[in-house]
Amino acid sequence: MTETVDLNAEVAQALAEGRPVVALESTIITHGMPYPENLETARAVEAEIRSAGATPATIAVLDGVLRAGLDQADLEALARAKGVAKLSRADLAVAVATGRTGSTTVAATMIVARLAGIDVFATGGIGGVHKGAEESFDISADLQELAQTAVTVVAAGAKAILDLPKTLEVLETLGVPVIAVGQDAFPAFWSRDAGLAAPLRLDSPEDIAKAHLTRRRLGIPGGQLVANPIPAEAEIPAEELAPVIAQAQSEADARGIAGKAVTPFLLGRITELSGGRTLTSNIALVLNNARLGAAIAREICNREIG
Repeated sequence: MTETVDLNAEVAQALAEGRPVVALESTIITHGMPYPENLETARAVEAEIRSAGATPATIAVLDGVLRAGLDQADLEALARAKGVAKLSRADLAVAVATGRTGSTTVAATMIVARLAGIDVFATGGIGGVHKGAEESFDISADLQELAQTAVTVVAAGAKAILDLPKTLEVLETLGVPVIAVGQDAFPAFWSRDAGLAAPLRLDSPEDIAKAHLTRRRLGIPGGQLVANPIPAEAEIPAEELAPVIAQAQSEADARGIAGKAVTPFLLGRITELSGGRTLTSNIALVLNNARLGAAIAREICNREIG
């Protein structure tokens, strides 16, 4: 299906030669961090993947074209752009059909990665069940995508602004494997321990790659969520963040912020309230996930060749 996705030369060559490729989302550039930290982080993550022996493929929709692999000018333009559409499964095809430009969420990145033949995707944290979802029904499309699309997603758990117990419950209902790396606790983005047990645990890229390929061999649909805890030196304990998150959520409710605007608002406000600590931690966890994603992608390629 790569004819539906425009691959840059670096990504196309890596895929043709059977070398490891790691997909990256673009919403973290347009909606996750302010400029210039967003551009610096995007470049650093791509460099981290290359140094770990894989090829980065940042994914976006530019003028109606699905792109896997962006050049430096594309990254700069996205990082500076205002009002860029935030694309998920529901609006990805419309953006392509109407020639729009948009950044891809976890769900949309998974779709494009699968079309391009990329097995592994590294991100910050997935979306999930928002607090108050029993009234708002605000549940991210990321969860359904994990149940449908055969891509291994490496994240630092789910974003800490979410209702994490309900998020894990929905993932269990959908049959999505949630695999903590090297620990029994489920991580919560900026914190290593959400106070919840992870459903599954694996301790090496080799075992995670084997699980990915075994799902394919068994014909089980969907992907797997690899919950990679933030490095200890960059962690902000959950109990410290709880009142900050609560204040940001209260402000969002008071302003009537809803839908796709909720997560960018909360992340931005939490960065302000924490004096920038969460932004520093966010960068550290994304780089950490990129390294693990590259290691998993290498193992998948090695086992496919072997």
